[in-house]
Amino acid sequence: MSIRLRLALQFAAILAVTLLLFSVVIYYFTFQARQESFTGSLFARARIVAHVYLDGTNRADEASRVSYRRYLRQFYRTLPEEEVRVYNANNKVVFREGQLTDVPVPISLLTAVRQTGRQVQTRSNFHQTVGLLYHDARQGNFVVVASSVDTDTRDKQLGLRNILISGLLVSLIIVSIGGWFFAGQALQPMQKVVREVDSITASDLHRRLSQADGYDEIALLAQRFNQLLDRLEIAFAGQRTFVRDASHELRTPLTVLIGELEVALLQQERSPQEYRRVLQSTLDAARLLKDLTNGLLQIARASDDPSQVPLTIVRLDEMLLQAHEEVQRRHPTHRVDLEFGDVPAQVQQPFAVRGNEALLLSAFLNVMENACKFSTGANMPVLASLTTTTQHVVLDVRDYGVGMSEADRQQVFVPFFRAEAIRTVPGHGIGLPLTAKIMSLHGGTVRVESQLGEGTQVLLEWPALG
Repeated sequence: MSIRLRLALQFAAILAVTLLLFSVVIYYFTFQARQESFTGSLFARARIVAHVYLDGTNRADEASRVSYRRYLRQFYRTLPEEEVRVYNANNKVVFREGQLTDVPVPISLLTAVRQTGRQVQTRSNFHQTVGLLYHDARQGNFVVVASSVDTDTRDKQLGLRNILISGLLVSLIIVSIGGWFFAGQALQPMQKVVREVDSITASDLHRRLSQADGYDEIALLAQRFNQLLDRLEIAFAGQRTFVRDASHELRTPLTVLIGELEVALLQQERSPQEYRRVLQSTLDAARLLKDLTNGLLQIARASDDPSQVPLTIVRLDEMLLQAHEEVQRRHPTHRVDLEFGDVPAQVQQPFAVRGNEALLLSAFLNVMENACKFSTGANMPVLASLTTTTQHVVLDVRDYGVGMSEADRQQVFVPFFRAEAIRTVPGHGIGLPLTAKIMSLHGGTVRVESQLGEGTQVLLEWPALG
């Protein structure tokens, strides 16, 4: 079922229920008002008949009494199927007026009238009976029972019911057609959004939805979708760049491997020294290829869903010592000094963060190895400082090497990017991008400050456990 049809049906259903309730209320209160009016007429008729009877009985002779009653009867309108009876103290009928029937009045009604003064009984088909206790100073109390059929209310209510039902049906038809039309008008912006979304493909992610101006729900949806397109465009551009750069980087060691092996196969006889050189060259290329492949796998792992990466409590001071030992083994000619800041008294777990030990160790090694590689020949050693507060743990790695320009600094987190000043230094340009992804995975941040010819400072910051 389409949204347009659902909206039209829901709108029609709401209006139908509202009109139905409104019609029932009108019908009920109209009926109640007419019934009360008819009951009042019956009581008035009962009082008139009682007055006629009592005044007629006080006349001197029977002929005068009959003439008097006939005269008074001309001054009131007879109700449909009207019958009025007057009962004495012994519940005997002493006077009858109107349509004469043989249906007896229940004794219970007469008793109730004598106790309460008046009673009303309503039967089916708008037939109503009332009882009235009439006081006379000379002849005592009488019970007057009047009954009639409220044909006027019956006819009027039937007409009102037909009018309400007809009005309800006509209103539903009009509202259904109008609801269908206005639902279509309201959904036109959504249909335009759907057409625009269908026309956007992977080759034109730069396009955006045109319904994003405004503050209604359609505009908010279009804005959110445009933001999604922004992220997709960035992701696709990054993917294309990554694939291009990775292919370029992988081609170099593979070309070396293939070239060395082809040259070795061209000559039938070679000296052992020549074979050793070829094997050493291919081994170096294979190691380079392995390092590059491991770096790519680490980037992919660091980009995984954070919920799939196991996290434990890690002491960064212990990890810094472990990374320092590994860096000194890889770069024995470089000096790396360590410095640990004071721990505040309120910190219960100093230098402790929640993270993945293997990924964090990789981040430490990337930053410290970069500092060693890019500070070769510097007079000052590399300094790695670890400090902690109640809110954060910060690793500050500072070298006094070649540094980089501001333009290059803004590109350091792009995979495979190499700054102009360090193109001659061996590497692949994946250390800092990998570190940035690892820090993002742990809810931390990484910042790089550098001046060309003065060195580079890398700051890693994690939320502390306290």
